[in-house]
Amino acid sequence: MAAEKSKDLLITRAFDAPLALVYAAWTEQEHLAKWQGAPEGFSVTVDESDIRTGGRFRIGMSSPQGEMSWLQGAYREVVPRERLVFTHAWVDASGKSSPETLVTITFTERDGKTRLDVHQTGFQSDSARAGHGDGWNSQLDRFSRYLDSRR
Repeated sequence: MAAEKSKDLLITRAFDAPLALVYAAWTEQEHLAKWQGAPEGFSVTVDESDIRTGGRFRIGMSSPQGEMSWLQGAYREVVPRERLVFTHAWVDASGKSSPETLVTITFTERDGKTRLDVHQTGFQSDSARAGHGDGWNSQLDRFSRYLDSRR
């Protein structure tokens, strides 16, 4: 679901997995390497990944057609098993960054299942928000399949 006027994106998913596993799968390299953290059909190259408050990340995503896109940001807040807050900006071939957005991922456990909320703010257009919504939903589909394989 997305809020049209504010250009915010909010996606909520529930996973039949305990919070400890969901958080670990989202933040630990051994898990990330297996589900790749990218939309369906894309592969990831990790250039930098320091998941801690003040840490930075830079990853490349290669499309099925072989086109590479780079994404970078900084972690503003990391509260284990509760919340990740980070900036998010695409970088073009010349090194120029797109306008930054802010992503907040919240983890909540209830009865052995985990709810994950992705809230991204700061989009410059409806089309940018929609594109990110498609990307996040595809990524969360992959994530769900990975968690299912861990049961």
